[in-house]
Amino acid sequence: MMKSEDLIKILDKYYPDARCELNYTKDYELLIATVLSAQCTDKRVNMVTKELFKRYDLKGLKKADIHDIENIIRPCGSHTKKAAYIKTIATKLLDDYSGIVPNNREYLESLPGVGRKTCNVVLSNIYDVPAIAVDTHVARVSKRLGLAKEEDDVSTIEQKLMKKFPKDKWSRLHHQLVLFGRYNCTARNPQCEECLFKNNCKYYKKITHK
Repeated sequence: MMKSEDLIKILDKYYPDARCELNYTKDYELLIATVLSAQCTDKRVNMVTKELFKRYDLKGLKKADIHDIENIIRPCGSHTKKAAYIKTIATKLLDDYSGIVPNNREYLESLPGVGRKTCNVVLSNIYDVPAIAVDTHVARVSKRLGLAKEEDDVSTIEQKLMKKFPKDKWSRLHHQLVLFGRYNCTARNPQCEECLFKNNCKYYKKITHK
C-alpha cells in the first residue's frame, strides 16, 4: 500500500486547489445544497439552487408553498421528500439559531436529510472542522487504491482514512478524492492508462491481469 505522504503528493498534482463544487454564498445555502446533492450531481444541484436561492432566502423558504419548492428542486430527484427537508431545516434554523448554521454536529445530524456525510461537508467548509465526507466517489477511489476493502461501508472507510492520514489533511483530502473520483477514477471507463496511481492501484492490477 502507498504511503500516505506519497498519495497526498499525487493528489496535489491532480488537484492543488481542490474545493467544494457546490455553489453557495451563505452557510445555510451550503447545508441545503448538500442535502439536495444526495443521489444527484453537484452540477445539477447548482442549476437548481441558483433558481431556489434567487427566489427565497431562509425566511422565505420557511413560509414558501411546499409545492413551489418541489417544482424548483424536481431535477434533483426525491423532490417531495427533499422539499419537506428544506422547509423543516429552514424553520428549525430560524427558530433555534436565528438562521445560523451552528458548529454543532449533534444538532445538525438531528435535522431531516442530514447524515454524517452532509454534516462533515458543512462543518469542514464553514468552520474548518477536520473531516472526511465519504460519498460514492471517495468510497470508490478508496477501495480501488486499497485504502479500504470492497465490503467496507462508508463509516468504516471514513475511519480508515482518518487513521491513515494526518488530521490537518482531512478536509483537503476529501475534496481531492471527490474530484479524482468524479473526473479521473470514474465508475465507468476510468482513465487508468494515464493515471499516476496505476502502479499502486489494486483495481488496475486486477483489470490488467484478466
